[in-house]
Amino acid sequence: MLKNYFKIAFRNLTRHKAFSFLNISGLAIGMACSILILLWVQHELSYDRFHANKEQIFRVTCNATGFKAAVSPPGMAEQLKKEIPGIKASTRVSKPDTELFQVGDHKFHEKNVFYADSNFLQLFSFTLVKGKVATAMLRPDAIMITEDMAKKYFGDENPMGKIIKKDNKDNLIVTGILANAPSNSHLKFDFVLPMSFLAARDNNVKNNSWTNFNFYTYIQLNGSVPVTSSILSKINQRINSIAKEHVKDLKVKFNLQPLTSIHLDPALQIDLPGHGNIQYVNTFFIVALFIMGIACINFMNLSTARSARRAKEVGLRKVVGAGRIQLIFQFLGESLMISFLSLFLAIALVFSLLPAFNSLAEKTLTLSVTDGNLMFSLLSIAILTGLVAGSYPALFLSGFKPIKVLKGKLSIGGGNLLFRNGLVLLQFVVSIILLAGTIIVYKQLNFIKNKNLGFEKNNLLYMPMNGEMWGKKQALQNLLKGHPLTNDFTIISDLPTNLESGSTNVQWEGKDPTSQTVIPSIDIDENFVNVFQVKMLEGRSFSSAFKGDSSSYVVNETAMKLMGFNVSNAVGKQLTFDDRKGAIIGVVKDFNFKPLQYAIEPVVLRLGKWGGIVVIRTTSANTASSIKALENISLQLNPSYPFSYNFFDKDLENQYRGEQQMGKIFNLFAILAIFISCLGLYGLSAFMAEQRTKEIGVRKVLGASVFNILFLLSGNFTRLILIAVFIAVPVSWYAIDTWLQSFAYRVDISWLIFVAASLTALFIAWLTVSYESVKAAIMNPVKSLRSE
Repeated sequence: MLKNYFKIAFRNLTRHKAFSFLNISGLAIGMACSILILLWVQHELSYDRFHANKEQIFRVTCNATGFKAAVSPPGMAEQLKKEIPGIKASTRVSKPDTELFQVGDHKFHEKNVFYADSNFLQLFSFTLVKGKVATAMLRPDAIMITEDMAKKYFGDENPMGKIIKKDNKDNLIVTGILANAPSNSHLKFDFVLPMSFLAARDNNVKNNSWTNFNFYTYIQLNGSVPVTSSILSKINQRINSIAKEHVKDLKVKFNLQPLTSIHLDPALQIDLPGHGNIQYVNTFFIVALFIMGIACINFMNLSTARSARRAKEVGLRKVVGAGRIQLIFQFLGESLMISFLSLFLAIALVFSLLPAFNSLAEKTLTLSVTDGNLMFSLLSIAILTGLVAGSYPALFLSGFKPIKVLKGKLSIGGGNLLFRNGLVLLQFVVSIILLAGTIIVYKQLNFIKNKNLGFEKNNLLYMPMNGEMWGKKQALQNLLKGHPLTNDFTIISDLPTNLESGSTNVQWEGKDPTSQTVIPSIDIDENFVNVFQVKMLEGRSFSSAFKGDSSSYVVNETAMKLMGFNVSNAVGKQLTFDDRKGAIIGVVKDFNFKPLQYAIEPVVLRLGKWGGIVVIRTTSANTASSIKALENISLQLNPSYPFSYNFFDKDLENQYRGEQQMGKIFNLFAILAIFISCLGLYGLSAFMAEQRTKEIGVRKVLGASVFNILFLLSGNFTRLILIAVFIAVPVSWYAIDTWLQSFAYRVDISWLIFVAASLTALFIAWLTVSYESVKAAIMNPVKSLRSE
């Protein structure tokens, strides 16, 4: 019997090649899309779960009067370990730094450089390929490098014990080779140096300061301590009571953040790059379910569209004694066969598309056929898909009455038609939601790209002041002024892209003594306003003509309002910033100095004494020449350091790389989901045309035109779309509004978005059904009425 079932199934597939192609390709594309999305979702959810003690490791974060940050003071780690018995170990990790490393004649500026305590590898489960975990970080001149860096600097040589020169002066000894940081780690390093090296140069580290919040503190609880909300609450309280003893003048609250939650928790300020977003994970997981649901719906509609072709087969089987259960098993078997064929095709598609998808998502996702758990999951999906997709056709086809079928009086009940319309209605709802989402993602990303940030961001070229350049500021200024391509320059302490530094030690006339707002600051020079084209609202900027400007301040609108001043009275008010007394000499119009997820904060501009970053305004025509001129100046003043530069607008774009990637991925899968939906619409249009063949013939005999027939067949779809609009609009509005809430600056949700999405869905539907409808409308009525 089973052999007969497989034979019939194979014959049906080969006999109706177009039908089989639509069925298998629809399911295969749906499965492939879902597998790709689920691989991405699984990767996002797997962050930091490879650590052996992941459940006991937490990061200490802080909240200083609404300023939520991932950092803590360097003195915290040791003190918490000493005073809280439940803490087994604690370690500190610095923010990623950029350093110059040299081996032989090869010099490179490296960005992913971390400093960590000596027990770094005992707390975390990063793999040390060469070296000893217990001793690799004990000596202050040690350095651990990853396998990629070992290859880059030493080729095929054994790097252990070799010398790497840092910043042209410090000799470091390679004491360990680390495996490359896993792609699902929130700590992504290329070099790890001991904290003792930093302590010899940084008094905050040496003295275990509690005033400089510049490090990430991790603690590991004892394995015997149960990780419950009540226990964590008690530890939090103890941490804050200890902190109050050391941070007496600052209102700050510390919290424990689980290691496995860091990547997907809401982003904190001064956090590590590469942060994820749980909202995107949930959204794409739902999209994956939608795509699989749409693929299953297509299978149902396409199968029922062919029901009339198999009605006599069902009737004959019942006449010769086949029961309904046997027929159900037969049709489910055919469905499972198609599902498994689709799965094999989907796996082939995933393998072929995975490199492009990884490039788009900037991930290193893999699909391993030797992974037993993964293969079991995929087979389970195929079985579930086959059973779900084949359940309705099996029940529907097996329920035909043999007498009516063999007499040619088969009629499709209203209940079945209602069910199929409901399935297609769901497809329209999903299509409209995805189309609306695609439009709003494009509009928001375009808004971010083109938003006026309060300064002119284009044609700004910058160069960090490295090495010897710090001691040659005057010579640097003279050379920049002396060249026509570099004379429009400014020297500032920080780029206004993602300003992280700030102080609560700010005093002004009438300040509430209980207020402790964190106010960022930037050290600028006299050219900042002109180079960045920032607008002055009142007063003036710094000028070399005024010798007293070294103790003066310029504030933005938000800072002015925070201080209770206005444009007419702010200039001349006294201001003390970090114990430096001075007066406000100007107010600048608000400009964005953080990503657009954050509202504009108060900022204080000070006259810089030292330097930091040279920013040059150039023109599109002279960009290459300006870079060359800047390189010559750098080589003249700083010959031992390689020249490095970047573009300001590129840095701004990189801030929204995650949103841009998610937008591209969302658009891709939205298009594929809509394409798969079209297959379902085609299936239903084919079904309706097949069921109404004789009706169409009669209407044509009575004088109906092709347009009349086309309108008749597409009218039902139009009604379904209108119903879908009423369902999809509120759902998509809620989803869009939720996503936009993550941005302090965002586009408005216009009703035109939903009109455009609805009209697009309507157009796609008409385009999809037009083929079968036109074919039915132009059919010779003699053929359709021959049996009458």
